[in-house]
Amino acid sequence: MPIFGTSILSFIPGWTPDAGQYAIKKTAEYGFDMLEIILPASLDFDSKLTKKQLDAAGISARCTLNLPADCHIPFYPENATEIIKKALDKVAEMDGDFLGGVLHSAIGTFTGKPCSNDEKLILQQVFSEVSTYASKQNITIAIEPINRYESYVFTSTDEVLDLINCIPAKNLGLHLDTFHMNIEEKNFYNPIIRAGKNLKHLHITESDRGMTGEGNVHWDNLFKALAEINYQEPLVLENFSSEIKELIGPTSLWRSSKYNSEDLAKGSLKFIKAMVNKHYNNSHK
Repeated sequence: MPIFGTSILSFIPGWTPDAGQYAIKKTAEYGFDMLEIILPASLDFDSKLTKKQLDAAGISARCTLNLPADCHIPFYPENATEIIKKALDKVAEMDGDFLGGVLHSAIGTFTGKPCSNDEKLILQQVFSEVSTYASKQNITIAIEPINRYESYVFTSTDEVLDLINCIPAKNLGLHLDTFHMNIEEKNFYNPIIRAGKNLKHLHITESDRGMTGEGNVHWDNLFKALAEINYQEPLVLENFSSEIKELIGPTSLWRSSKYNSEDLAKGSLKFIKAMVNKHYNNSHK
């Protein structure tokens, strides 16, 4: 069975030592197995203390990183390489084996043109270097494509798979998100099948960032494909509630959420588990 996880954004707007302790506590209390920790761009993050807190709560964690504006790879490849390596060091200090997130570009940075061949070459050079660095620490890097309104670099499954195929690294993978897939992909089944063993991390998010099962995501198609590739990596809830006021602006929650953060997290977890039971059991009959 896959691992059932949630993002820190179910509980807090960003990582601080006190907020992180709260998120760890709530993750365990609500019945999740894993917490996705979005590393702060400052990388002011106590890995060893966090590992102790996670162990005490009986849950695991994975780290992700979203590149800040001054680390947009096509413009600032050296800065991007440096911050990704530092993030990998934080993961290693936690005895972790994974770094995901929007590692290809800064969200909201555009040129007004598609990603050029020269920019793609820069991306290949950066990910070749950081994947080699990560391999020495037994860490997998998974790149998350996001929608066209947030980036022009990688917006689809196939674009990331093309990069992976250009780099002879066994530790470079794909991190998908159903919110972005709902905008950019033709369906939810084929991209998962094409990704296959390259899919290392999946954000489970409804089309309106609300309760899973109440929007436009074709969940049966998604979970059918996940079962067919025997996906055993984390399914990470990344829905948002306007109850967490600091998230309203960054996540464009201009209308009040129907659910508070606790009901949203618990209800979504119940839905995800039901979908896994339905499709994984059927696929192995």
